[in-house]
Amino acid sequence: MTGETTLKEVIARLGKAMEGLENAVANKLENERDYSEAEAEVQRMNADRSRLAQELDNSEARAERLEDANKEVSRRLVAAMETIRAVLDR
Repeated sequence: MTGETTLKEVIARLGKAMEGLENAVANKLENERDYSEAEAEVQRMNADRSRLAQELDNSEARAERLEDANKEVSRRLVAAMETIRAVLDR
């Protein structure tokens, strides 16, 4: 009987070990899935950051062009006002 009891104990321990192994594999697979999702999210965030950086660069370039145009308009207005004053002073 001790041989039979021992065999039952061994089979029970083997069953528990297999169950533990299955749980470990399931946890590992879930962790890998979570990691893959996180990696995909990081890639999306990097793509968004790159797009936003490009948009910012474009906006800054446009702002500089508008500032230059504003300065040119201001310069021309001053010149026109001086011309008008000169004509009126004659």
